[in-house]
Amino acid sequence: MRFFSADQYVDRHYMNEREFHYRNALEEGNWSDWQQRFRQRLRDITGLEQLAKETDGLPLEAEIVETVQMDGYTREKGYIGTEPGLSIPFYLLLPSDGEGPYPLVLTPHGHSRRGKEIYVGNYETEQERSEGVDGDRDIALQAVQEGFATIAMDVRGFWEMGREEEYEQGKGNSCNPLQKRALMFGRTLIGERVHDMGRVIDYASTRPEIDSSRIVITGNSGGGTVSLFTAALDERIDICIPGSYFCTYRASLLAMDHCDCNFIPGLLQQGEMYDIVGLIAPRPFLAVNGERDEIYPSFGAREAYAHVERIYAAMGVADRCAIHFGDGGHRYYKEPVWPFVKRQLERLKR
Repeated sequence: MRFFSADQYVDRHYMNEREFHYRNALEEGNWSDWQQRFRQRLRDITGLEQLAKETDGLPLEAEIVETVQMDGYTREKGYIGTEPGLSIPFYLLLPSDGEGPYPLVLTPHGHSRRGKEIYVGNYETEQERSEGVDGDRDIALQAVQEGFATIAMDVRGFWEMGREEEYEQGKGNSCNPLQKRALMFGRTLIGERVHDMGRVIDYASTRPEIDSSRIVITGNSGGGTVSLFTAALDERIDICIPGSYFCTYRASLLAMDHCDCNFIPGLLQQGEMYDIVGLIAPRPFLAVNGERDEIYPSFGAREAYAHVERIYAAMGVADRCAIHFGDGGHRYYKEPVWPFVKRQLERLKR
């Protein structure tokens, strides 16, 4: 009996030339043209371009439903429209100290059942609190305590943006059914999530307390995915810090089982993950990975980062990219994040 060899299949196709390999820009010497064409192609294959046209002119219809004074900051809960009949639930955290308008940190979450709640430290159980704190997953709370305005939203497929069917069954997310439906309409969950982040930025620009000219995006795992693609496709993002995601696709998505929400039809005909980071350059980029991450292996992250270094060096901004490996597995590592953010924001002010 003979079986299908997925490894041989991947190896054969992976060796094909990618249309937007960054070496093309190096050889041609025109980064701007390469970025413009590649960004448009990604907008097309993710469905983001189609979604933008479908929602052009859609009002935000922002609604704040709760305001709570916390220790050192105010927490608002609200909703904004992202497409007809669908709203994004979010928390806005504003520091009580300092003087606004404050730079903004967006914190898309990963594959945790309660989504944004973990990132703002709104824990349901002591076990959830322990896991959140020990894994540095209270990212929105970290950001506001560092003096930033922060928006933590539910990512499409989770918690208030998940389906009732999965919630009632006790499942952690609705990624599989939502991705299948998105694909049937020429979309992807990644494209829809990037669109949602854009709507959040649109809303942030209406708030006088927020300096929407200085925007950071960082999240862990699936939140790292959203962070990277949002920064690549939305140039309003100034600093991108994906946690526990940066790698090569060959060493991660193609090497083991991953959630359906990670996949974009035809992506590897266009570029590898480090090529996508080329759409972020010359804006600051920090990859935060775990040395013992089993699903985004450190050897793949190192291989990908060697390419990113070449891209940033070729643009003359080698000091704007970095990678950090925490001594652990698949989790967030806050140690390098906020010093990097403050250093790069200070450079932006000059």
